Amino acid sequence: MTDRPLVVFAIGNESRGDDALGPMLASRIESFLPQETRLIVDFQLQVEHALELEGARLALFIDASCITESPFTFREESPSGSSPTFSHALEPDAVLAVSQRLAGRSPPAFVLGIRAQSFELGEGLSKQARSDIEEAVIFVCDLLCEPEVDRWRAIARGRTGQ
Repeated sequence: MTDRPLVVFAIGNESRGDDALGPMLASRIESFLPQETRLIVDFQLQVEHALELEGARLALFIDASCITESPFTFREESPSGSSPTFSHALEPDAVLAVSQRLAGRSPPAFVLGIRAQSFELGEGLSKQARSDIEEAVIFVCDLLCEPEVDRWRAIARGRTGQ
């Protein structure tokens, strides 16, 4: 597999209200992705997603988050200490751990969590999510202008506590 500068995972279910934030953001940023970036849009992270990290220099996981009070959070993620014991609905740290176990490494990875409130089947985005995704699009487009790990780390450290 050839090296690629960036792998972006956009996670969520477009039929479940604010859970659609990941895929919706992916569709908005697709034209801003650096050349050779791999974009994966899926309902949930699975063990197989670790294979997508092979050869990547940097990874970004985008998902709805019901644990943030700010429009979005951005943080660096590390492989978890243990391997997952199930095969579906993994967290980013577990995908990174599988990648590390399979390939002997995992790329530096970051998580963008967009504030979410409503996950009802058949609903559209909440009013708050519609506003928050606009801020997240601007933020991610700025990230994509310079997808370098040191820059992203500095940005993540600056957003700590938000």
